[in-house]
Amino acid sequence: MEKEKEKERRESRFVIPASEVEEQSLSSLVSSFESLARTPISNFRVAAVGLGASGRVFVGVNVEFPGLPFHHTIHAEQFLLANMFLHAETALRSFAVSAAPCGHCRQFLQELRCAPDVRILITSDPEPTFTPLSHFLARHFGPHHLLPHTEPLLLEPRHNALALALNPNPNPNPSSLALEALEAANRSHAPYSACPSGVAVLDSKGGVFKGSYIESAAYNPSLGPVQAALVGFICGGGGDYSEIVEAVLVEKDDALIKQDHSARLLLHSLSPHCLFHTFLATSTQ
Repeated sequence: MEKEKEKERRESRFVIPASEVEEQSLSSLVSSFESLARTPISNFRVAAVGLGASGRVFVGVNVEFPGLPFHHTIHAEQFLLANMFLHAETALRSFAVSAAPCGHCRQFLQELRCAPDVRILITSDPEPTFTPLSHFLARHFGPHHLLPHTEPLLLEPRHNALALALNPNPNPNPSSLALEALEAANRSHAPYSACPSGVAVLDSKGGVFKGSYIESAAYNPSLGPVQAALVGFICGGGGDYSEIVEAVLVEKDDALIKQDHSARLLLHSLSPHCLFHTFLATSTQ
């Protein structure tokens, strides 16, 4: 019970319960959350505060990793959607953000079925006002160009029907952490490659944080499973990345795109002594 209360207390900085905030108040919250950004390279802090269909408010911030290529960076809007994904929010209605979303994030937001109608307010504008995403990316490319209308999109329920395969040595037997990573892989939004994956990390205090690979129709804006797990770690009150002591990746054995090398690079850069295991999974369908 005490652990659950502590978890809720730590997460309260990144998730605000329904009825406490209305859309008109989102802009006033942005500056107060910018300090949560982790920007040791640019020192340019961005916060995005979004209103979900449930009435809950979610926070996203930008995160940078020194010593690694920029494509490992987590943008504030990506963090926002990953945070909503982790907390089973079903739709994004509107959000306020410190600066205009970059093209990368405007594309990432297209993974939402409601994307054209998502309302955005840029607090740094001279006269901030909510404007539909369709205004920022008028001739957009997205899921409707590649997927059938019935395909679940980002934030919609999905189960990829994966099961752990019989892994040869040196992989250990499946642990509870591997099962958490499998659950994350089964929720992964990867309709373009059909290569879902998930990561679960364990910190030195016994906390478990997981993240699912989130794919973009444009490929490059996709959010890796380690980055998604780090969103969970940060939202859960994680401090220095060296607190992460173990991590498990689950991905398909016949995947056309592999996360293993990139995941190892990122985690070992952040926490050199972190134990890392990859488990392969097969489709049960």
